[in-house]
Amino acid sequence: MARKSSSRAADKETAASPSQLAATDLQQCCDPSLLDFDDTSGLEPLPGLIGQERALGAIRLAASIGHSDFNLFVLGPGGTGRHSAVQTLLEVEAANRPVPSDWVYVNDFANPDRPRAIALPPGTARPLQKAMEALVDDLATDIPALFESEQYQNRRSAFEQRLATRKQDAFEKVVKKSQERSVTIMRTPMGFAIAGVRNGEVIKPDDFANLSNADRKAIENAVTLTEKDLEKYLKSIPRLEKEHRAAVAMLNAEMAEQAVDEALESVSGAFGAIEAITPHLSALRTDLIENAEMFLREGNGGQEGPFPVARARIHDEPAFHRYAVNVMVSNDPATSAGAPIITEPLPSLSNLIGKVDHISTMGALVTDFTLIRSGALHRANGGYLVLDATRVLTEPLAWEALKRSLETRAIRISSAAEMLSLISTSTLDPEPIPLQLRVVLVGNAFLHLLLTLHDPDFSRLFKLAADFSHDMPRTAESIGLFARMVSGACKRDGLRPVGRDGVAALIDIASRAAEDQGRMSLRIGALWDLLREADFLTSADGKSVIDASQIAAARAAVEHRADRVRERLQDLIHEGTLIVATSGSQVGQANGLTVTNSGLFSFGLPVRITARVRMGNGKVIDIAREVKLGGPIHSKGVLILSSYLSTRYASDVPLSLWASLVFEQSYGAVEGDSASVAELCALLSALAGIPISQSLAITGSINQMGEVQPIGGVNEKIEGFFDTCKAAGLSGQQGVLIPRRNVRNLMLRRDVIDAVSKGQFRIYAIAHVDEAMELLTGLAAGTRRGNGAFEDGSVNANVEMRLRDFAHALRDFMKPPGMDQLIDPDE
Repeated sequence: MARKSSSRAADKETAASPSQLAATDLQQCCDPSLLDFDDTSGLEPLPGLIGQERALGAIRLAASIGHSDFNLFVLGPGGTGRHSAVQTLLEVEAANRPVPSDWVYVNDFANPDRPRAIALPPGTARPLQKAMEALVDDLATDIPALFESEQYQNRRSAFEQRLATRKQDAFEKVVKKSQERSVTIMRTPMGFAIAGVRNGEVIKPDDFANLSNADRKAIENAVTLTEKDLEKYLKSIPRLEKEHRAAVAMLNAEMAEQAVDEALESVSGAFGAIEAITPHLSALRTDLIENAEMFLREGNGGQEGPFPVARARIHDEPAFHRYAVNVMVSNDPATSAGAPIITEPLPSLSNLIGKVDHISTMGALVTDFTLIRSGALHRANGGYLVLDATRVLTEPLAWEALKRSLETRAIRISSAAEMLSLISTSTLDPEPIPLQLRVVLVGNAFLHLLLTLHDPDFSRLFKLAADFSHDMPRTAESIGLFARMVSGACKRDGLRPVGRDGVAALIDIASRAAEDQGRMSLRIGALWDLLREADFLTSADGKSVIDASQIAAARAAVEHRADRVRERLQDLIHEGTLIVATSGSQVGQANGLTVTNSGLFSFGLPVRITARVRMGNGKVIDIAREVKLGGPIHSKGVLILSSYLSTRYASDVPLSLWASLVFEQSYGAVEGDSASVAELCALLSALAGIPISQSLAITGSINQMGEVQPIGGVNEKIEGFFDTCKAAGLSGQQGVLIPRRNVRNLMLRRDVIDAVSKGQFRIYAIAHVDEAMELLTGLAAGTRRGNGAFEDGSVNANVEMRLRDFAHALRDFMKPPGMDQLIDPDE
């Protein structure tokens, strides 16, 4: 008996009071007569957004604060104006900031594999690049011309003549000494020959043999001395030629220096005052003088045909790229106003940090510093970079490269192969460029949560978040701001003004999108698209003001274009292919309501839910979950209704039930708990053996106390069942049961409201499953009396009686052989 008393105490009853909603409850319409304007042309346009003060404040802070790492993540639903708000606010701040420096890469003549990065005053990079190209082109003409000039040729001839003279003088000295020794030096095809002389004639070998020993010895000594003099002379020739070459080299350097200095004079005059470029100009001068022969070779080989033609684009030749200027960023103050705002639509690794291109030459890939390409970080340096968060995260290595650049505050160009250590060949290693910018990532709240939880660097690098709201309260003040925002959109896009009834229609559409009579959706992107289409229809009608009829026509056209799937499914129901009853009564069968998204359009659709019961071990089977078609939230709803069933009824005996629940003719995934009330009603009907009306459909989520909780998509669900009933014929008995807490979410179509006004369709608000069972069965749900039992003949009494019968049947079935009696579970 103690158990029964406890069961009665735990059973908290809720007064059943279902309410039928009136037509006025089904929509909160904006009254055009309350708007104090004729059309939006007389309103002051609102340049920004409404209802987003929190997010806009975060954007302003990120745009203006000077400290590093205050990068911004913009989160919120699509269509709320996130991108336009970011662009507008950044433009305001960027206009007040100085134009950032130009950046170039130049050759490091001492270390060609590591090009130098140089910052230049805004607007000087392109002129410097052109000046260097002109310098090379001029030198390719000036240096060959200078070395062909009469002045150079005369001085070169003088050096040649001096060399010849020095050689001749030295040789004549050797010859004179040989003559004094009575020997002579003769030139032969084999070289020089030395022989004795007597009486002015060369001594023949036979005559030499007839000489006395003393004479022969004297001649031999003279020949030996002459050979030594000749050898000394011959050894002096390389020295003389070396001195000659040195003199010629000095002459060439002098002439090259003259040509280079004359060519550099204009460059130094234009850019010499820039301190950052001075070391490079000095190194450039030295290298040009040392490699003047390149210009000579080009000048000598550059003429084709009978007429000499100046080579105009020598700087394009690969040999002369060493003197080029590779412009990475150019910010011309004449065309650039303030700091740059760069939006990168494809934030791949190379598009973010730049890359080093290669060209194929003779079957090999070669590169130089002129093939370094800039990325979005280079172009946004000194300003703002706006990126789509999802695209950055899905591009290989892009997110890591972005974080590394923000952490080191420098842009280091590296390829994916280098970052993954896939190659070990030498390549260019450009000097990193210092980075100072603000990065703005645009994404959704879920992505922001994932990054916060799983990336320890994210919260440190992106300290600010701009959280865009999806709706705002619908008040007189917000309606006025909304009208001004519509005025601004019309003037910005060149649309016709909107009449007061048109603005009221847009407000109602915004409330429908928010699914709340007291709020308005801030997903203005879809509203502006609708407004543009209404403007087109207004133009076609020859009107000057957009009114409610054009808004309604545009909305109907939008829905019609996306409505094919819904229409086809409703046709299948009407044809009987999809089985949904809208009349009669059935045991263990209820009409549930679902929301389907076709990708373009969300709509409601009824579905048959059936329940079957028998004696068992207390298990309620969700067939969708058993075949892995049921999602976790749907499975949770089934477990909750199982808990409600086991604790509400016959709690003093074992739950001896086996039951199954299924969405009939459902062949896809089932998710959500909004049909848990309908499932529970079907299960209670099957247990009680009481049929429930098929003229009614139910939606709502159940909790363990039997209370009906609010759900989403209530408007689409009601309209879906209404369309099904309308196709079958409205009887006046058909309707929908919705959670009482969803009444404020009703913004139904006009045809549904009209049918309710005429008594052709009904909508009930319920707060407890007992209210639903009373409406569905026409019987009292029943409350527990003083003795702990439900009222006789009530739905709950029948359910409890059936559960007790199952318990007794299971007791008898499980009775061991030979036992005649078993204690009554009621005792």
